[in-house]
Amino acid sequence: MVRVNKKPFLNIILKYMSSQGFRRVVLCTGYRAESVERYYRHKDLGLSMVFSRESVPLGTGGAVKNAAPLIKSDPFVVLNGDSFCRIDYPAFLAFHLAKKALATLVISAVEDKRDYGSIFLDQTKQIVGFLEKDKHRTKKAESPYASAGIYCFQKDILSVMPKKASFSLEEDLFPRLVKKGLFGFAVEEAFIDIGTPQRYQQAKGFWKGRLA
Repeated sequence: MVRVNKKPFLNIILKYMSSQGFRRVVLCTGYRAESVERYYRHKDLGLSMVFSRESVPLGTGGAVKNAAPLIKSDPFVVLNGDSFCRIDYPAFLAFHLAKKALATLVISAVEDKRDYGSIFLDQTKQIVGFLEKDKHRTKKAESPYASAGIYCFQKDILSVMPKKASFSLEEDLFPRLVKKGLFGFAVEEAFIDIGTPQRYQQAKGFWKGRLA
């Protein structure tokens, strides 16, 4: 709900989803859930919105698992609420289906990889490895790609998620799926995230004077 161009950052994500043909969204809420839900119950963004509330923080994976009873489509798309990337969602879905993937990650090339983990693909675009952002890097280990925080999942993924309630998609699930139906959909568009104060200021600069 942090503001960019005097509007919540989530509005940018949700309005773009609406423009790409999405009609229903499950919004996972936790911190200040009441105010977030109240705001979006009265906000017309061209989307039907339902809410999956967390009583305790569940992590990115636990949030999806907690929302499972509300998920109607198969496959379904998951997005992080603190990052944005312009992608062709119909092409993304077509790629996921063509690969018969269990999960597909949108990946984008980043110049400065110190703040992001690297993702490695084989010739079929299957993900064959990850390198965490705090691990030692060599030229041989370099990859231009990082996750843009947008995922397409088959519902079957719910059955292979960790049994614990709180877990991370990026740390606890995706590494277990390497070479097991996990693919990367590469895009040329840069992604913007507001995960740190510095990147938040950069995001505000990017959208200054633009419609958000």
